[in-house]
Amino acid sequence: MPQKKATLIGLMAILLWSAIVGLIKTVSEGFGPVGGAALIYSASAVLLIFTVGLPKLRAFPRRYLIIGSVLFVCYELCLSLSLGFTHSGRQAIEVGMVNYLWPSLTILLAVIVNRQKTHPLIIPGMLLAVAGICRVLGGDQGFSFSEIANNVMDNPLSYGLALSGAVIWAVYCVVTKKIANGSNGITLFFILTALTLWLKFLLSPQPPFVLSVGVCISLALAAMAMGFGYAAWNVGILHGNVTILAAASYFIPIISSLLAVFILRSHLTIAFWQGTAMVSVGSLMCWWSTRVQQA
Repeated sequence: MPQKKATLIGLMAILLWSAIVGLIKTVSEGFGPVGGAALIYSASAVLLIFTVGLPKLRAFPRRYLIIGSVLFVCYELCLSLSLGFTHSGRQAIEVGMVNYLWPSLTILLAVIVNRQKTHPLIIPGMLLAVAGICRVLGGDQGFSFSEIANNVMDNPLSYGLALSGAVIWAVYCVVTKKIANGSNGITLFFILTALTLWLKFLLSPQPPFVLSVGVCISLALAAMAMGFGYAAWNVGILHGNVTILAAASYFIPIISSLLAVFILRSHLTIAFWQGTAMVSVGSLMCWWSTRVQQA
């Protein structure tokens, strides 16, 4: 496959993933946080079976199967449930932004674990990303710690899950790269995530499904965004320009917020957009700090 075409397919994955925040929240309003997530991952798993294929488990390193499965499932549970349990569209977008700390955390962890040489730019980059989250959570008050605390305490479960997910995904990205040996277990991981969510659905009280055309369309779009997103990213990483894809991925917070505003019909303040830009620029600085040192 030509590199330009593969790169374009990889960029499509970024666009698809950016729609996840708004779509998961919409689906959860009709099917509930757990039921909605279970349906999304079930449908995504089916799509992945036809696009990526069923995994050949015997060819996978055992450590990758065990550690990769646990980390991936835990992350997807944190992501989907943190969004599903939010109280409003605005809160879902904020929770999604907390999750987007993972790019800068991934680079920081990679530097620590792999003892990779890096430029001191990584320090202000990390601080800027964290400050951006504080700016987002501070609302119109800016860097008001009391307002940040009030926002978090309004729904500590969602914010806590989002932060936990960011840390878990950073660990997943660093660890699986060392133990996967080129294996791709994404289809298996989605199947396991769906099974875990259905188990939780069956073992705990759940709200009744509220069916509507809009919710069903959102479910289909969310499944496609998840399933085709991972499939497209795999093509981009294997055959496209990895540098362009890596740089573009750090703008997901901005693209995601723009799409979520449209999907959830929410109004975001200037302070929110300032914080979002800070998260993206901070993550980009962290990434660039490793590129500068390699050069």
